[in-house]
Amino acid sequence: MCIRKLKGAVLGMTGLALSLVSGTALADWALNMPKGATAISHEVYDLHMTIFYVCVAIAVVVFGAMIVSIILHRKSRGAEPAKFHHNTVVEIVWTIIPFFILVAMAVPAAGVLLKMDDFRNSDMTIKVTGYQWKWHYDYLNQDVSFFSTLDDKSNAARMLHSGIDPSSVKDYLLNVDHPLVVPVGEKVHLLLTSGDVIHSWWVPALGGKKDAIPGYINEWWFKVEKPGTFRGQCAELCGRGHAFMPIVVKALSKDDYAAWLKKQGGHLPSDATADDSAQASARPGSQSADLKAAR
Repeated sequence: MCIRKLKGAVLGMTGLALSLVSGTALADWALNMPKGATAISHEVYDLHMTIFYVCVAIAVVVFGAMIVSIILHRKSRGAEPAKFHHNTVVEIVWTIIPFFILVAMAVPAAGVLLKMDDFRNSDMTIKVTGYQWKWHYDYLNQDVSFFSTLDDKSNAARMLHSGIDPSSVKDYLLNVDHPLVVPVGEKVHLLLTSGDVIHSWWVPALGGKKDAIPGYINEWWFKVEKPGTFRGQCAELCGRGHAFMPIVVKALSKDDYAAWLKKQGGHLPSDATADDSAQASARPGSQSADLKAAR
């Protein structure tokens, strides 16, 4: 009976190993988190690596002491355990040292968290609404809004008995019909909410994620430094179509973004302000109109 169970376990582990080494499984496989494309994502990465090395150092000290104790003070060498119940000095030391380690880790972590929640001086604001299973983007003060859903090729390949090899589809399940387009070098303020269940807007390269909750508005921001395309997914289980709710952010130069915005029928906030000022000055009763009439 035990041998049969052992064989089953070995076969199960073999199948798991084979699945992990397949080309599809290893397409985007990595051991560490990405550095990202924003200043905040770089700070998050640096903080992550700092804490990681602190944990490694602690592990080396603790497990090193354990291994040395096991080897040098084992019974076969005639070692006898000490006859004491506690040591006040040792207890104070192993309380104070972890306290200072935690404080040293908390200070930089708090600084990064405060920066991530600093929405002041934003250049543009986009309202993001999650639905099962798509995203809606509304560019406030720019008169552009659209839905973003899974692209047709991925949607066709995911169907049962479609006959399409998913590995043949570029960016399978990570591409959309209408990406979120933003300008490079601009601080983008996101207002996140949901129209049905809880979703989570997550793009790893941008350095964070935020939940989209029905009846509640979460805030987040990012500032992309270089043009590029960045992909993510909904990170909150939101129903049977959860895996088919990707996010694509496309960062363009300011000139290309202005051209894209014009093509969508929108306008930059400065353009809208200029148009409103022109309409106000031409309106009867305005100071500018009265001056023109006086001339």
